[in-house]
Amino acid sequence: MQSVLVIGLGRFGRHLALKLAELGNEVMVVDKDEEAVNRVAPYVTSAHIGDCMDEQVIESIGVRNFDVCFVCISDNFQSSLEITWQLKEAGAKEIVSKTDREMHAKFLLQIGAHAVIHPERDMAWRTAVKYSSNHIFDYIELAPEYAITEIDVPANWVGQSIRDLKVREKYKVNIIATRIDDHVYPTVNAEHVFTSDEHLYISGNQKDIMKLVEKVS
Repeated sequence: MQSVLVIGLGRFGRHLALKLAELGNEVMVVDKDEEAVNRVAPYVTSAHIGDCMDEQVIESIGVRNFDVCFVCISDNFQSSLEITWQLKEAGAKEIVSKTDREMHAKFLLQIGAHAVIHPERDMAWRTAVKYSSNHIFDYIELAPEYAITEIDVPANWVGQSIRDLKVREKYKVNIIATRIDDHVYPTVNAEHVFTSDEHLYISGNQKDIMKLVEKVS
């Protein structure tokens, strides 16, 4: 369980706060819009009305007490920039700022953000990869070159084990889990024998993953 601060309750900030709370984290939300705060308040640990552009508001929150601080200001880059800087000055442990533009991301990282997220870009990329093949069911980018992907079992793998196929050696990917219907099995040993009714969660370099997907196709 993490202690999390979410500043800004637009669509992204609201969904983020609700999901973080659902996952069992302690979540404080702050926004200057009273109606936005009241909508989320019943589902989070604490909710406050305030403008985090005001240094006194940041000081009153006690940002040092949070494991992660999210800046989810979507409509005003200047506000996002200043709030990120104020969090850094106040001693926040980890700051994650939302942006929709690469140029903005560079500034946010320079003035104090530890990480920057691009929700629309990231979802667009994920969707593009997923719908590029009938055999990709999900795609999560871990880094510019690495990802986790859910795929069908290649037809010529059925009835053979991971050890028999030398999957990591031949295909340069790791099988981290399998799924049958709605059940995910995260522990996959070398003796696992593939069946036609399961999906595979594989991790590795994007190019190696796509080569394997071509074999499935």
